[in-house]
Amino acid sequence: MSETKQRIVDAHQHFYDFDRIPYTWPTVNEPELFRSFHPEELEPLLRENGIDETVIVQADHSDAETDYLLEVGDRHPWVAGVVGWVDLRNPEAAGRRLEALSSRTKFKGVRHLIHDEADPDWVIQPAVLEGLGVLADFEYTYDVVAVLPRHLEHVCTLAERLPKLRLVIDHLAKPPIRERQLEPWATLLREAAQYPNVFAKVSGLNTAADPDSWAGEDLKPYIEHAMICFGADRLMFGSDWPVANLAGDYRKVWLETNRALAGFSDSERQLILGGTAAHFYNLD
Repeated sequence: MSETKQRIVDAHQHFYDFDRIPYTWPTVNEPELFRSFHPEELEPLLRENGIDETVIVQADHSDAETDYLLEVGDRHPWVAGVVGWVDLRNPEAAGRRLEALSSRTKFKGVRHLIHDEADPDWVIQPAVLEGLGVLADFEYTYDVVAVLPRHLEHVCTLAERLPKLRLVIDHLAKPPIRERQLEPWATLLREAAQYPNVFAKVSGLNTAADPDSWAGEDLKPYIEHAMICFGADRLMFGSDWPVANLAGDYRKVWLETNRALAGFSDSERQLILGGTAAHFYNLD
């Protein structure tokens, strides 16, 4: 009997179409990113690195961007899922929008750029919590952008109040890799991982490290801590392309992440590199 090929999923990447969407970021202050990035640019990188499928993640608070990402998914079979946006501050409108999106099989979940909100407690406002409850009722997922320790603290609140909502922490909540520190990040991540409905992405770590000299060895202590906290069945790889280009490129992220994972078992690597994402986002 032939061996089944491992399914490789990049669970976190973006596209930008500046002709269509008025993004607030990136800006001219990030010249490497201040342009459109289309699927035709990513597709050869996926082939070169053996990536089978991707999950596109939102970058703008608009229905228009979600519609654009779903159109991209319709055109490209290697797009397995889309994490879009709905207005969580308006639960009724969110419910109507989710109902309208329910026929789009590649729509998998929602994200809001809470780190762009002036209020660090934005995500635990009563209206937003109600909106997240609506999201849970539709059995969609929620990507948590945690940049401040306060953001990561709120993961516990969300997980406890909304046990049916599947949450994933983007970019391992940006650990202080460049500073070679662990706290308070390590403790907060461990506390969040106590809840079985919380997952995390091994993504975006290169831009948390020294952009010029980072390697897999720099990422390894943080990934190993995440493994202790979550286990492989709640961790998933993401490239964070094209933001990854701020500190390397797609191939370097892929190779160095694999070097950081080299000490884990084959079954653990298979989960992190595809199996967990397929389960979490219901990509089947």
